[in-house]
Amino acid sequence: MLCSLHVKNLALIEEAEIQFGNGLNILSGETGAGKSIVMGSVNLALGAKADKDMIRTGAEYALIELLFQTISPKQMEKMQEMDLPIEEDGTVLIVRKIMPNRSQCKVNGETVSSRQLKELASLFIDIHGQHQTAELLQVKKYSEVLDDYIGEEAATVKAQIKTSYGQYAKCLEEQEEVLLKEKDLSREKDLAQYEVDEIDRASLKVGEDVELEDSYRRMVHAQKILEGLNVAYQATSQESEFCASANIGRGVRELRSIAAFDSHIEELAEQLSEIENLLHDFSSAAAAYMEECELDPSALAQVEERLNLYNRMKEKYGNSVEDILQYREEKYQYLERLEHFDQYKEELKQRLAKCKEELFQKSMSLSVLRKEYGKKLEKELADCLRELNFSSVELEIEVLEKQDSFSAEGFNEIDFKISLNPGEPLRSISKVASGGELSRIMLALKTVMADKEQIDTLIFDEIDSGISGQTAWKISEKMAVLGSRHQLICITHLPQIAAMADTHFLIEKSMVDGRNVTSLYPLSEEDGILEIARLVSGSTVTEGSIANARELKDLAIKTKETCK
Repeated sequence: MLCSLHVKNLALIEEAEIQFGNGLNILSGETGAGKSIVMGSVNLALGAKADKDMIRTGAEYALIELLFQTISPKQMEKMQEMDLPIEEDGTVLIVRKIMPNRSQCKVNGETVSSRQLKELASLFIDIHGQHQTAELLQVKKYSEVLDDYIGEEAATVKAQIKTSYGQYAKCLEEQEEVLLKEKDLSREKDLAQYEVDEIDRASLKVGEDVELEDSYRRMVHAQKILEGLNVAYQATSQESEFCASANIGRGVRELRSIAAFDSHIEELAEQLSEIENLLHDFSSAAAAYMEECELDPSALAQVEERLNLYNRMKEKYGNSVEDILQYREEKYQYLERLEHFDQYKEELKQRLAKCKEELFQKSMSLSVLRKEYGKKLEKELADCLRELNFSSVELEIEVLEKQDSFSAEGFNEIDFKISLNPGEPLRSISKVASGGELSRIMLALKTVMADKEQIDTLIFDEIDSGISGQTAWKISEKMAVLGSRHQLICITHLPQIAAMADTHFLIEKSMVDGRNVTSLYPLSEEDGILEIARLVSGSTVTEGSIANARELKDLAIKTKETCK
C-alpha cells in the first residue's frame, strides 16, 4: 500500500505531506485548489514526463517522494530482477527530483531510468483518470483488457505467438524476395558468379595486404633508407680509421695491456670487448640489409599492382580481407540456392506452410482462452454494472477469428458490446456510452480486475464525472466494497462518495506572502462532516446541509459494516 506522499516545490505546492491510511482515502476541495497537482505529482513520481515549468517559481528543483509498504512476492521478485535493494521492513521509497535540465529517479536509494520506474510502479499502483476512461472508446484496447483478465495463461501463449509470428513474417519476406528475383534469375546468377570468380581470381590471403603496404613503403623510400644506413655503417665499421669500431678496438687493446696490474681492469676489458663484437654484428647486418634494399623498379611495380588489387576489392566487397572472404562465402551460398532454385522455392513453401500452421495453432489456443474467459469477464462485469445502477444492462464480449489476418497478438478482433436500456441492440461501448456511463463502466472494470491483478493501491481521479443522485450512492457503495480489499485514493466532488471515506483529506488554496499556495491536511471526524456539507450545498454551509451530511455519514458507516 501507499503509506505517504511528500511533495516539495511543485507548481502551487511549496511543501506538503500526506499519510495515507487503509481503505478509502478521499481528497476533496474547491475547484482550482490543486487536486490535479496532487494526482499529477504521483504520476510524476512514477515516471511520467517531467517539465521544468512544473518547478515552483524561485525554487531550484521539485521533489516528489512515495513511500510504499509491500509484502507481495511478485513485487519483491521484480525488485530483485531489477537488482534493487529490498528493506527488511518491506518499505519501498520512490524519489523523483526534477531539475531544469534533467530529472533523477531513485528506488530505495538506487538510480533507475523512467522506463524501469514505470515498469516497477505498475505492480504497486493503478491510476485511473479521464485518459483511461477515454481508452474505453478505443476498440483496440479491449484485447488488452481481456488478456490482462486472463493473466499468465494469455501472457505465455502470446509470447509463443510473438516468436512464431516473427518466424512467419521472415518466411513471407523471403518469399517476396524470391518472387522478385525469379523474374531476373539469369541476371542474378551471372552477377553472383562474376563476384565469386573475381574474388577467387584475386587469391586473397589474410595479412598479405599489410605485408604489401610495408614492402611498398620500404621500396618507395629505398634511396633515403640506403643513405641513412650508409652513414650508420661508415660510423661503426672498421673501414674508417676514425670509426667507433676502430676506436673501441684500440681501447680494448690498451685495457688488456694493463690488466695484469689490476684484476678489475680485466672486467672492464671484457665489457668493452662485448661492445666491439656488437658493433661488428651491427655492421654486418647493416651491410647485408643495404644489399637487399637495392632499388628494383620492376619489383616495386609488382607490389604496387598487387596492393592496388587489394584496395579495389575492399572498395567493392568489404573493409578487410576477412570481410571480403565472408562476402564471397555468402554469395557462393546464394549462388548454390539459385542453381537449385526450384528446390529452394519448394523448401521455402514448405517452411512457410509449417510456420503458418504453427502460428495458426497458437493463435487458436489464445482464441479459445479469450472466448472462455470472455464469458467469465462478461458475467462478472455485467453483475458489477447492475450494482452500479445499470438495472437493465446486457453485455457481450465478442471474440471474432480473422484467420487470414495474423499478427503478433493472434488473429482475434475483440469488442465489448453493451445495451443499457431494454429493447436496444448490443453495440460497441465505444459507440453508445456517455461520459458518466463510461466512468461507471471503468469503475466496474477496475473492481473486477483489481483482485485479478493483485495491485494493492488504486487511485481514482474524479471517477464521479457526470454522475449524481442514486447512481452516485451506488458508486459510493461499490467504492466501499473495493476499499475493503484494497487501498483506494479518490478525488471526488460528490458528498455520497466523500461520506464513505475511511480517511478524508482537504486540499485548499490560500494566499501566503502574496503567492498562491496549495495545502493538504487530514480532516477530523467533525471537519469531515463540514466538508461533506459543503459538497452537499456548495460554498454556503447550512444547518440543513450539516444534518444531511451526518445522515450520509451514518448511512456510509452502516454500508461499510456489511462489507466486512
